[in-house]
Amino acid sequence: MKIHEYQAKALLARYDVPVPRGKVCFTADEAEAAAREIGGSVVVKAQIHAGGRGKGGGVKLAKNAAEAREIAGRMLGMTLVTHQTGPEGRVVQRILIEETLPIDRELYLGIVLDRGIGKMVFMASAAGGMEIEEVAAKTPELILKETIEPGFGLLPYQARKLAFGMSLTGSVAGKAATAMLALARACEAVDASLAEINPFITTADGVVYALDAKINLDDNALYRHKDLLELRDRNEEDPLEVEAANYGLNYIKLDGTVGCMVNGAGLAMATMDIIKHAGGSPANFLDVGGGANAEQVKNAFRILLSDPHVKAVLINIFGGILRCDTLATGVVAAARDLHIQVPVVVRMEGTNVELGKKILLESELNFTVADGMRDAANRVVQLAQ
Repeated sequence: MKIHEYQAKALLARYDVPVPRGKVCFTADEAEAAAREIGGSVVVKAQIHAGGRGKGGGVKLAKNAAEAREIAGRMLGMTLVTHQTGPEGRVVQRILIEETLPIDRELYLGIVLDRGIGKMVFMASAAGGMEIEEVAAKTPELILKETIEPGFGLLPYQARKLAFGMSLTGSVAGKAATAMLALARACEAVDASLAEINPFITTADGVVYALDAKINLDDNALYRHKDLLELRDRNEEDPLEVEAANYGLNYIKLDGTVGCMVNGAGLAMATMDIIKHAGGSPANFLDVGGGANAEQVKNAFRILLSDPHVKAVLINIFGGILRCDTLATGVVAAARDLHIQVPVVVRMEGTNVELGKKILLESELNFTVADGMRDAANRVVQLAQ
């Protein structure tokens, strides 16, 4: 689950990560009042679940409260397009008014799961303010890493090593190390799958701050953090993904033209791979799960067809708990109710597979029953074109 920058900073502040003074605002009047309360110049920052806001015009400097009001009035309601939003952009519905600081250096701090070793890794870099992917590609030697051992957390000597590695010295190095330890504690405490501060700054007067903050929370751990569920902003999520979750379906929208309905995450990954191998591009990841019923299958099909980019659908099911006849019944019902206009290719194996195929063939609807995954991928890619 993604959260906004101002929410991430509030969480970090609980664990003593130093953050600038700021206030979230929903109107231009609130922005003016917040800027007046902070005093002096402020930064007006659009709050959306995407990076690259500054380049897209979502971060502006205001010299006083009146200018903050003017900028907020223009920014609220605008569609902000960044490299992470895609061309459709995101509508700005809230902004953060924050104090300006005398920046000396911009650094990078981040914690992410390394799936290769099954542990969280703390990353630090002197190349803060830049996109970390670009740093990794062009100057990987600038990214320092320390593995966080489960049960021990980030240790003080590791934090000092990272601080010295970024050429910090004296009291600033000590403050940075303390902030790193606090960031690691916060990441563990809220079960974050990603915690990132970019930039993490040092100031001209020798203080450190998290000037920006990004936290992704592990959905599977939210049962332990009922309070954090309140941070969810469904306006920032894809409507189809939200609707799918309401029906107990796992759906992620992608950029292609072939809709995929599968049961099981492993089969979903294999299906997307073989579509790419056949020269196509998947439009989504949709996993109905092992125990889906006909109603869930029907809703999954409807969600698939709600995406206007879908030109053909591949249903790839291994019948176990979800029997092939149950799947076929749900697909036929959905096709009749929704008056489908796009071609549908079905590949199924497993429990009651012959009965499932019979239901599809006798429906008199435009289904293509494939013989194996390769045949299914080739057919659906051809039909999508």
